[in-house]
Amino acid sequence: MNRKQFLKILAALPITGAAMKLSSLAKMTEPLKNTERMPVLFLGHGSPMNAIEENEFVSGFRQIGSELPAPTAVLCISAHWETQGTFVTAMEKPRTIHDFGGFPKALFDVQYPAPGSPEIARETKELVQTTTVGLDENWGLDHGAWSVIKHLYPKADIPVIQLSLDRTKSAQYHYELAKELAALRKKGVLIIGSGNMVHNLRLLAWDKLNDTDFGYDWAIEASETMKKHILSGDHQQLIDFRSRGKAFDLAIPTPEHYLPLLYTLALQEKDETVALFNDKPVAGSLTMTSVKIGAA
Repeated sequence: MNRKQFLKILAALPITGAAMKLSSLAKMTEPLKNTERMPVLFLGHGSPMNAIEENEFVSGFRQIGSELPAPTAVLCISAHWETQGTFVTAMEKPRTIHDFGGFPKALFDVQYPAPGSPEIARETKELVQTTTVGLDENWGLDHGAWSVIKHLYPKADIPVIQLSLDRTKSAQYHYELAKELAALRKKGVLIIGSGNMVHNLRLLAWDKLNDTDFGYDWAIEASETMKKHILSGDHQQLIDFRSRGKAFDLAIPTPEHYLPLLYTLALQEKDETVALFNDKPVAGSLTMTSVKIGAA
């Protein structure tokens, strides 16, 4: 924030005492303070039931949450918010969206009342130059966001905003757009991509829903190839996923669960390490593999 913006905000505040002015100004500018570079995550979110179940993946989310520095806010790119154009949630109080069906009432009863951050939303809009980012007041937090973020920050006291996936754009476009978000990492913002690297619900082995050791041959092949490129930093191989053969075609029948991974990888800087966790298949055609970039 420059001096002119600072003075404009100060002048606009009601004259009800210096203390109130400074308190209000501090609240408004806090998300914009410089911080140490935050890590970046890709979370394999899997079934919405992970929001209320106790299992090894939930434990993995909690463990990662305990290792992270406290963020100013979370920016989540979820597989479950596809739009025409690019939007960022900009409301003060995002609603908890139960965007699924056929699950127990206990799951629909879950609320994740994290605040939003119009300030960070506007910062995000200003950072992105390749396209116009719209400020959205209607969406909220879908289960790709809240079902995993609730395990990182169970008190729901960290502001959360979401950035949508433009369904009309290529993987290369999404990768390049993600790079424009890099400055947020030094503003205390934890950027999370949420999806699944291997995600083919039509081919799920329903009799093995609780089997975290079984994966179809093609799913294991795709997963191992993806992990090899993630760990070696060969992102172009992952961007060009449509030319990687049959195993990738089966693993990524539609791109929305895969693209959040590219947002995470695009933000990796040359000096940063990569770690995998929750690295297991589920029910044959799904993997929960998650990625952390940068030191805790």
